Amino acid sequence: MDRGLPDDHTVKAALALAVRAPSVHNTQPWRWRIADHCVQLYLDPARALSSTDADQRDMVLSCGAALHHLRVAFAALGWSAVVHRLPSPAEPNHLATIELVRHRPNSQDLALSAAIPRRRTDYRHFSSWPVPPGYLGLVSERAARLGAVVRQVSGTPRELLDDPLRDAAQRRAEDLEKYRLELAEWSGRHGIQDDVLAGGATRVRTDDEFPAGAFAGPQLTGEVHEPDFAELLVLGTSGDDRQSRLCAGEALSAVLLTATNVGLATCVLTEPLEIPALRPQVRAAGLEGYPQALIRVGWAPTSSDPLPMTPRREIEEVLDTIDTSEATAC
Repeated sequence: MDRGLPDDHTVKAALALAVRAPSVHNTQPWRWRIADHCVQLYLDPARALSSTDADQRDMVLSCGAALHHLRVAFAALGWSAVVHRLPSPAEPNHLATIELVRHRPNSQDLALSAAIPRRRTDYRHFSSWPVPPGYLGLVSERAARLGAVVRQVSGTPRELLDDPLRDAAQRRAEDLEKYRLELAEWSGRHGIQDDVLAGGATRVRTDDEFPAGAFAGPQLTGEVHEPDFAELLVLGTSGDDRQSRLCAGEALSAVLLTATNVGLATCVLTEPLEIPALRPQVRAAGLEGYPQALIRVGWAPTSSDPLPMTPRREIEEVLDTIDTSEATAC
């Protein structure tokens, strides 16, 4: 970049944090373009899982999470992001253009940025410590700023969610071989053998209140010594179009980073919303709008070992080169 905007080193430092965002089965479905005056975010359809995410809903959510991670990273580096979402109607995969202006980082910027490398998807049984209501209020407030609603699910609505969650886990368990074949075929096509199948497990914890996905590592399903007091949150939007899903991904990132910053463990439950037939059941639980993500939030047991960092592609693998005439048209 030039004309007083971040240099390439700063931009790539921000992108290195952006690609730490969670994505559907770690497919990392984003591509970035660095121009003279902006950064552009594109959805990469070559990373699609046609069986798991036929309508690309989870892919767009994943890109939204990466977009928010990028904004957080830039803010900590001294740049505020002005985001133009879906700026090119003729190019539906062009999800955002990010322009940058000087910004003085505040304590929140630094705290959320520091949470990025610490955040993990934690499939383990959580502890019996209750989550303070103030923490739940904080994540809801930050999601609301990004156009999403976060609701704590308890009582009867939580009981209504039990069936679709268990149904989704069971369907994935029954269809696991076909599911893994698709993932293996996808990873082979794109030269990535380990990023999607990093968990390598074939077990589903159907004895938990809300079962974890089929790809939780077997080392995460060990003996349970206390009740799990995790809260279940649902993140929803008023619409279900591409922009709504992109904003939902940004809000999901805000929830996860906020929770990580205060010490909470999180796990996004994707299976019930990956199966179209189960989405109405989630809405029937009395949830407003369109549910985009279900999130378990709680305290990891103090005796738990740190979770390993899941693999990510190198920055050079997700950057596109564009010529000068394109680069100036932001």
